[in-house]
Amino acid sequence: MSRVRTAVVFPLLGVLLICAMVLATGFGAETLPVSSVLEVLRHRVSGQAPTDFGLDTIVWQLRVPRTVLAAIVGAGLALAGAAMQTLVRNPLADPYLLGVSSGAGVGAAAVITSGLFAGAGVWALSGGALAGAFVAAGLVFLIAVAQGGLTPLRLVLTGTVLGSAFSALSSYLIFRRPDPAAAQSVLFWLLGSLAGADWTRIALPLSVVVVAGIALLMASGWLDALTVGADTAASLGVPVKELRIGLFLLLAVLVGVLVAVSGGIGFVGLVVPHAARLLVGPRHRALLPACALCGALFLVVADAATRILVRPTEIPVGVLTGLIGAPAFLILMGRRRYRFGES
Repeated sequence: MSRVRTAVVFPLLGVLLICAMVLATGFGAETLPVSSVLEVLRHRVSGQAPTDFGLDTIVWQLRVPRTVLAAIVGAGLALAGAAMQTLVRNPLADPYLLGVSSGAGVGAAAVITSGLFAGAGVWALSGGALAGAFVAAGLVFLIAVAQGGLTPLRLVLTGTVLGSAFSALSSYLIFRRPDPAAAQSVLFWLLGSLAGADWTRIALPLSVVVVAGIALLMASGWLDALTVGADTAASLGVPVKELRIGLFLLLAVLVGVLVAVSGGIGFVGLVVPHAARLLVGPRHRALLPACALCGALFLVVADAATRILVRPTEIPVGVLTGLIGAPAFLILMGRRRYRFGES
C-alpha cells in the first residue's frame, strides 16, 4: 500500500506544482491570462523572438524568477525542516532552530542601518544576512561542542538561547538608528519576501538545495535509524557523531543561503514535513522528495496570494505562511493516528 500511495502522490504533486507555477506567474499588480504566460514561455523555450517585449519583460524577467525562487526556497526549507526534526528528534523543530535566521537578521539589520557592504550593490543585503547566518551557526556549533557534543537537547537549548540574543541585537540596531524607512525595510525582510528575485539570484540557492537534497537522500537509511534513537542507530553501524556534525553543517549552509535570499519565512519547514509524512510515511527515501514537492507547492501558492490579497501592494510572505501554517499544524497534530516518525 505504501508503494502504491507513493506512486500516486509524486506525479500528482508534480502536476500540481507545475500548474501552480504557471498560474502564479500570471498574478501581480495586473493579472495576466494563462494564455499570455504560456505564449511567453513557449517563445523563450523555443528560442523565438517575443512578439510583445513589454509582456515578455513582465513575465520572463520579473515574475518567472520570483516563482522559480519561491519553489526553490519552499523545497529547501521543507527539506531542512525534515532533516532538523530528525537531527534533534523533535516534531516542533524547524529550520531556524540553530539561530541561523536570527543571525541573518542581525546581518541584514547591520547592512540596512549602517551601510555595510555598500559596494556590493544589490547583493549587500544578502551578503550581510549570509554572513550573520554563518556566524550564528558557528557560535551554536562551538558552544554545543564545548559543552559536551551535538546532542539534541544541547542543540535545541543553544539554538533557542542564541536566537533570542540575536533577535534582541537586531532590535537594538533598529532602535539605535531611529529611521522609519530603515526599520520598515528590516521588518519586511525579517518577515520574508521574494520581491527582489531575479535570474542572477537563482543559481546559488538552486545549487545548494540540489546538493543538500542529494546528500540527504544518500544518507536516508542513516536518517531512518537516527529517528528511532542514537543508541539504536549506533548498534546498526551508523556513525552517529559524524552524522550529526554533517547534518549540522549541511543545514547551516542550506538555511543560511535560503534566508539570505528570501528572509525569514516561517512555518514552511515546520508544517510541510508533517504533511508529507501523512502522505508517504516516515521513511526518508520517500519523505524527502515529498517534502521538496510539498514545500515548493506551498510557498508558490502563498507567494502568489501575497500579490493579490491587497493589490496593488503586497504583504510579506512570512505573514501569510504563518496565518496558514499555524491552524494547519494544529489540524495535523489533532489527528489521533498521527505520531512523529510513524506513518
